[in-house]
Amino acid sequence: MSTETVKRVLVIEDEPDMVRGLRDAMVFEGYEVTAALTGQEGISLAREGDHHLILLDLMLPDVNGYQVCEEIRSFDTFVPIIILTARGQEADKIRGLEVGADDYVTKPFSIGELLARIKAIFRRLDRTAVEAPAQLVVGAAVIDLRKHELTHNRRTVTLSFYEVELLRLLSERAHEVVSRDEILEKVWGLEASPTNRTVDNFIVKLRRKIEEDTKAPRHILTIYGQGYKLIP
Repeated sequence: MSTETVKRVLVIEDEPDMVRGLRDAMVFEGYEVTAALTGQEGISLAREGDHHLILLDLMLPDVNGYQVCEEIRSFDTFVPIIILTARGQEADKIRGLEVGADDYVTKPFSIGELLARIKAIFRRLDRTAVEAPAQLVVGAAVIDLRKHELTHNRRTVTLSFYEVELLRLLSERAHEVVSRDEILEKVWGLEASPTNRTVDNFIVKLRRKIEEDTKAPRHILTIYGQGYKLIP
């Protein structure tokens, strides 16, 4: 974590014990934590505050987490949002990503794993604040790395935090193979796992936005048994 800026985390979660545990763990790491017990309170705090990360529970007493996420994204496209959910169904996770969440953690989860993800996010934020180029061109797609926007065939879409950081890492190593394990560690802060399909899912999402033909990609290549390679 940067020694110059205290990182501020907003937790939107209605279980007091969960809030207490998350707050204690993150304050111990040096983060400043604000908590909201309802969705509406969370939206208000997100609108008023300048947070570096939001942890968002899906099951809230007033409005569901999907609605909260959509509302926050209407006025803040940049802040990373991680969904906390007890739901294990893939459709729920996909819906969360579609409404603007960057990632999800399924309850019960390891506090250590969550902290690792948070630290990875903040490492990337600190690096990009100093080193970030303004733009990346991949084929016919133009990516504004600061606005998190991708323009392709006259259509502009918003990219999530992890989509931008995955593209940034691959572009830093353009024409080189980057392993799934390295991507998991550097972008998500996760240890290698043969069952973790996070990287693969995000590669699929990016190909849909960048490639002319997703079945025969020319820019984001799979090097079987090794990892992924970006050909700008």
